[in-house]
Amino acid sequence: MNRDLHVVVLMGGWSAEREVSLMSGRGVAKALRGNGWSRVTELDMDRDVARRLAELKPDIVFNALHGTPGEDGSVQGMMDLMGLKYTHSGLETSVIAIDKELTKMVLVPHGIRMPAGRIVESESLFREDPIARPFVLKPVNEGSSVGVAIVTDDGNYGSPIGRDVEGPWHHFDRLLAEPFVRGRELTVAVLGDEALAVTELKPLAGFYDYDAKYTDGLTEHVCPAEVPDKIAAAMKDMALNAHRLLGCRGASRSDFRWDDERGEEGIFLLEVNTQPGMTPLSLVPEQAKQRGTSYAQLVETLIAEALK
Repeated sequence: MNRDLHVVVLMGGWSAEREVSLMSGRGVAKALRGNGWSRVTELDMDRDVARRLAELKPDIVFNALHGTPGEDGSVQGMMDLMGLKYTHSGLETSVIAIDKELTKMVLVPHGIRMPAGRIVESESLFREDPIARPFVLKPVNEGSSVGVAIVTDDGNYGSPIGRDVEGPWHHFDRLLAEPFVRGRELTVAVLGDEALAVTELKPLAGFYDYDAKYTDGLTEHVCPAEVPDKIAAAMKDMALNAHRLLGCRGASRSDFRWDDERGEEGIFLLEVNTQPGMTPLSLVPEQAKQRGTSYAQLVETLIAEALK
């Protein structure tokens, strides 16, 4: 690979996942420089991003953005119009995968099991429950478990939903309500056209929320997960099929819940992440390493895929 190509690492932005994106981007840039890439520019995205990219004239953009607008098709569409090559998924895939309901419309008809659910107006939650408890409330188009709440018979972590109670109902006009799937939290990364491994995530307290994902020591990662071979194979098949059906490029990560009392029928895909994290605690680099691929090799693989 030509390591003299100019790589712009696009990171930061203004989403709820800004800090994670900055960690991802800095890690990518450091790995490239350490592997002999001579022209690496770190670009913290602001509203002037199109002008800055035009000035920098990159040969390839490493998209290390997370959340909107870097993961929802907005930035992808801009770069398409500018004729730029970039890592990870393109416009159409990004638009669909960031929206959990659109994702279901694509995947469920092909036999990929996902929790049933409905979109609700946040204001309605103060009057009545949208579905039977326990249920999960989540933003329709955010990642990294941003704004997720689990509502149980005893309320949301012991407090009822209310105007004076902190929760996603204060930050999003509309939310997705889904039945809570009991059991275990697992994830599968796909790189290129291969499912890498299954990792089980064991938060030390609560559930695998934003803090648990990105705070060292709050979650135990078990890779490979200690699950029956047929369960691991089924999850890897579902993740790879989802990657293909959505048209993902480069890396994706599919998150699952598994009700281990129901066998294969208890596997539910929750969402597909088209811009998975590249931080020291991130799952794609961890699974790649378990397969013998270093962090730097993973970064170069993503660049090579985007240059095809």
